[in-house]
Amino acid sequence: VVSTQSTGTGDQARLDISARSVWNVLEIEFFDVRVFYAPATTNATKEIPHGNEKKRSYNTRVIEIEKGTFTPLVFSTTGGMGLEAQKLVKKLAQKMETPTGQRYAE
Repeated sequence: VVSTQSTGTGDQARLDISARSVWNVLEIEFFDVRVFYAPATTNATKEIPHGNEKKRSYNTRVIEIEKGTFTPLVFSTTGGMGLEAQKLVKKLAQKMETPTGQRYAE
């Protein structure tokens, strides 16, 4: 059962990116991007809440209905990245280095 109080299920419940085999082979992954203006006083310590808001909105639906995984990608306008965005960049770098032999992930 999907709780509609905290789960995006309407027409607005669209995720920005979907891909396969990013985290696990043949698994479908969904990503939603949020970019925020870090210098704003309302965002002084808000990296974690931005990611938590996305998880609360989409995670249950993605797991139960889409049968995939969800990763919120949080970026600041000053160049910062949330923890999950950093993990994704590192994972993609590792995937790129395998066929080319170049080291990107360090």
